[in-house]
Amino acid sequence: MTSISPSADFLWGVATAGHQNEGDNSASDTWFLEHTTPSLFREPSGPACRGYRLWETDLDLVAGLGLNAFRFSVEWARVEPERGAVSAEALDHYERLVDGCLRRGLAPLVTFSHFTAPHWFAAAGSWSAADAPARFAEQCDRVMARFGDRIAYAVTLNEPNLEQLLQAGAKLPAEAEALKARMLAAAAHAAGSGTYASANVIPADRQTEFQEAFTRAHRAAREAIKARRGDLPVGVSIAIADEVAVPGGEARRDAKRAAVYDHWLREARQDDFIGVQNYERIVHGPDGEVRAEGELNGMGTVIAPGSLAGAVRYAHEVSGVPVLVTEHGIQTPDDTQRAAFIPAAVEALTAEAAGGTPVVGYCHWTLMDNFEWIFGYGAQLGLHEVDRTTFRRRPKPSAKVYADLVRSHRGPLAESRSRPAGDR
Repeated sequence: MTSISPSADFLWGVATAGHQNEGDNSASDTWFLEHTTPSLFREPSGPACRGYRLWETDLDLVAGLGLNAFRFSVEWARVEPERGAVSAEALDHYERLVDGCLRRGLAPLVTFSHFTAPHWFAAAGSWSAADAPARFAEQCDRVMARFGDRIAYAVTLNEPNLEQLLQAGAKLPAEAEALKARMLAAAAHAAGSGTYASANVIPADRQTEFQEAFTRAHRAAREAIKARRGDLPVGVSIAIADEVAVPGGEARRDAKRAAVYDHWLREARQDDFIGVQNYERIVHGPDGEVRAEGELNGMGTVIAPGSLAGAVRYAHEVSGVPVLVTEHGIQTPDDTQRAAFIPAAVEALTAEAAGGTPVVGYCHWTLMDNFEWIFGYGAQLGLHEVDRTTFRRRPKPSAKVYADLVRSHRGPLAESRSRPAGDR
């Protein structure tokens, strides 16, 4: 197997998100929706993994895997729980987290909005409000002012295309969409607002509106971040399946790409990188999706380790910028599947990088089993399991597999970063 480098030139990390790990994010829009009746969420996030308290323990786990990067989000709802009221304690916390990364040799990869936003923001029109880009830019500026000089990469928005991807693949049945609509209406009524929405809970009929809104927010955030530090790499991360076609399925594949990915890949041409978040391969035939033979993951699709390389290839082909794998993993309660999946996926990614696709880093999702949004704690994607009573973290065999992979590999992925553009 061709190997890849654990040196500082290539980022090996794990990805996490504030609301999913930290716990008690009670000023956020997602928390409000979790406690709305009816709710699309299977269960409330509650204490999550107690990550807000146990952050040093978690950074020790990351460093113990031999990694050199840690992706996490700064929770806007903690920093500005009420409009105009900025929490010095929250900013202090995230500054300690950044410095804790640096002490352990971990490059801080900061996501400025990982789906969640303050409740007041959602009740005031959410991302489609006229002043939303300015409000988000203010948040980015205050974060940058505090510790922007010490972070390595900035991700503005996490998966602003997720809802398009779910709806294009019919991942949510009609009854779930109807429940979503009832939940959002109830939330708006409870908040005394005309509308209510969160970044990963958007009505089907508002997708175009929110894509335009997210684009404005991303551009405003990029400008604010660059104003503080022009050399900091800034990009957006998108959800992207590896879309492939059997003969006769090319038109369906291309239509899916155009509807779900291409807007953001073209937008990324103005960025420093594109964040790729891949979990599956979709095969298109002349009459629709084709179910391939093979073992299934928890999402109900065939386990395809090569899907990451395919998604990375397409993302770079359209965007023309380097790729940072901001998330990649497998939903499964069977860790033997994960332990086999990670090396196979990395091998295919290595081959892709060796062929000239610039890849700057790989972050596995996720460090530990956590709150997976509407699915609650039922979906398992972590390298560690978490006791839901004691919150003790216990490594799974896949954690050692990933650590061994990082320690032992040398080669093309790191080299792809420094190869002249004309040689790619």
